[in-house]
Amino acid sequence: MSTCYRHPDRPTGVRCVRCGRPICPDCMNPAAVGFQCPDDVRAGNAGVRRPSRRAAVRRAGRRWGPVTLSLIALNVALFLLTAGLAVLGGRTPLDNWSSRLFQELAQVPVLVDAGQWWRPLTAAFLHYGLLHLALNMLALLVFGSELERTLGRARFLTVYLVSVLGGAASVQLFEVPFGQVAGASTAIYGLMGALGVVLLHQRQELRGLLTLLAVNLLISFLPGVSLAGHVGGLVAGAAATGVLVAARRQRPLAISGIAALSVVLLVLVYSGLG
Repeated sequence: MSTCYRHPDRPTGVRCVRCGRPICPDCMNPAAVGFQCPDDVRAGNAGVRRPSRRAAVRRAGRRWGPVTLSLIALNVALFLLTAGLAVLGGRTPLDNWSSRLFQELAQVPVLVDAGQWWRPLTAAFLHYGLLHLALNMLALLVFGSELERTLGRARFLTVYLVSVLGGAASVQLFEVPFGQVAGASTAIYGLMGALGVVLLHQRQELRGLLTLLAVNLLISFLPGVSLAGHVGGLVAGAAATGVLVAARRQRPLAISGIAALSVVLLVLVYSGLG
């Protein structure tokens, strides 16, 4: 009787189905038919391509949209940064709004008018706690991925940023001067407005979206929620998408329309700048 090629002191009657060498029970690796030796198993595994992290990222990008995922990543990164700074300041991570960085980036109309021009833009990527972040990012994933597939990356990002400007302009005009506003909600409402325009253009059913929008607008009347910012983002997102859809085959006209809308919103945001 033969002995195992790896353990000469062990007699065996089993051979590797690939190389034919005798193998003992400790060296037997089940195959589709019979058993394989450890060397052939390693050689076979070496030729198998393992899924790479880069491939996983590409698959996620194709499914959800690279712009959508990048926006989510930016929001999450700022939350983690402000939460970390809150911890260093002796607070809990959920009190991220208490960090100095958060206070320097949130939109406060009177401070914007005083010359702190960055606040209307940076505020759209801040969130008050984990629940606020989670709800907005879930909405961004759902609406953003759908619109990115429909409009394309550049147009989707344009609608998102114009929605941010629309919400910021409305906050500057209608919120209390010393009130603090932050969150991606202005852009999320803009995406809902954009999706409404797309569905209308495609002559699809609007009742589901209108019901969701009505519920969210009712929530906007709750204390601490910026109704002005939500409505401003909604109107701006719908207007930007209307321009892009109407001029979809006339690129110069689409660019001109978006530029004009952006200029109007920027003037409204910074009209009180002194």
